[in-house]
Amino acid sequence: MIKKEPIVFDYNNMMADYVGDCQGFDDKDIAANRALAKKAFEEVKAGRGQNMMGWTELPTNQKEVVTDIIATAKQIRKNFDSFVVLGIGGSALGPMALFQALCHLHHNELPKSKRKAPKFYVEDNVDPERMTALLDVIDVKKTMFNVITKSGSTSETMTQYLIIADILKKALGDDFASHVIATTSETKGNLIKIAKKEGFKTFFIPDGVGGRFSELCPVGLLPAAVLGINIKAFLEGAKYMDNRCRNANPSKNPALMAALLQFLSMKNGKNVSVMMPYADSLKLMADWYAQLWGESLGKAVDLDGNKVYVGQTPVKALGVTDQHSQVQLYTEGPFDKVVTLISVEKYRSEVKIADGCEDIPAVNFLCGHTMNELITAECNATEYALTRSGRLNNRIYVPEVNAFTCGQLMFFFMLQTAYTGALLHIDTFNQPGVEEGKNATYALLGRAGYEEKAKELNGQKAKTDKYII
Repeated sequence: MIKKEPIVFDYNNMMADYVGDCQGFDDKDIAANRALAKKAFEEVKAGRGQNMMGWTELPTNQKEVVTDIIATAKQIRKNFDSFVVLGIGGSALGPMALFQALCHLHHNELPKSKRKAPKFYVEDNVDPERMTALLDVIDVKKTMFNVITKSGSTSETMTQYLIIADILKKALGDDFASHVIATTSETKGNLIKIAKKEGFKTFFIPDGVGGRFSELCPVGLLPAAVLGINIKAFLEGAKYMDNRCRNANPSKNPALMAALLQFLSMKNGKNVSVMMPYADSLKLMADWYAQLWGESLGKAVDLDGNKVYVGQTPVKALGVTDQHSQVQLYTEGPFDKVVTLISVEKYRSEVKIADGCEDIPAVNFLCGHTMNELITAECNATEYALTRSGRLNNRIYVPEVNAFTCGQLMFFFMLQTAYTGALLHIDTFNQPGVEEGKNATYALLGRAGYEEKAKELNGQKAKTDKYII
């Protein structure tokens, strides 16, 4: 039975009553923009399940897929010592975030009898030292590799695949295919062609699901299931949040209210969005959010072709760690940020602070408390310091970090992003800036069809030694 506790969005400290008239908003601001929010809501509602909004239906339309994933994951746990994801961007950040959130924080160091799942690795870069290091700690004969790329033309992922496939073929011969699962498009792209030729087990990324919105499909569900995470509860959490956000009134739709406040903040020059969870388990949620927010909203043109150059720069922080590195800037630096704190009401363990240092009151005062009390106090203190300094901040309360609340949290951010893109009147789901870099890479490495781009690159103005020291 899934315990259905809701996450809570608290935006008091976005309001003038708390941070002052100079920075905050009031009820009149919300009322004045209610029609705009409703329009954004209706736009997202109308697009559900269409074009690149297939992700909106993932909480409810994958019954058969989930059954297949759970069965496959059971066999992987039984037969393999390691599970490696080969992917980048949304194909890596989502699986990493759920792994960090819902598995033991030292999962790979636990004996197998305690972790009850393979060791887990995500190779999301092409640093040659990283690949070498991975191969030093895994036995490829006892490892399942999950290659994740919708197009099969992602250079980084396919580079990893080529290297691993060659190693597997040399180690296992014809049996190498039983060590590879492809997660890709069902109908197009290079990886599905390879998968069919080699006989790989495959899972499919729906056509209307982009990388940064893909954690709720097999991209994220298979790795999670292999790790023993309850993916049904995860999807149920997403569905729960979706149902909570079916209201066009932002006062009754947490994701819409969050979007409206960020939109208004951007209009007032707040071009930095800080995501600061107060839990090590949620640390990589901030990394996942950074891609979702930055890649979706950072756009040069709007839907009418006007140059707008909109977006917020996402910044990752971790409470309490970054109170000692970033909060000084947040409380006394430029008024250009909105800080989102994520706090956990009930941690999954409690650690008491031992007695000691009776002769040092500045240390002894901690005795009798718990680490749980301390981290909660630190979060409250940061919220207080930000608010006292007139800095916009909001807070998400997570009752407990589990599969259900993680589903809520991720779907909340997906909806908030979609609503914000609609408010900004941009294409939330494209990524032309990313494509430009991809095309330049193809040209530099001599891919056929990119000769004109290669000429363009070769025609760049040469650098001068004058500016190199």
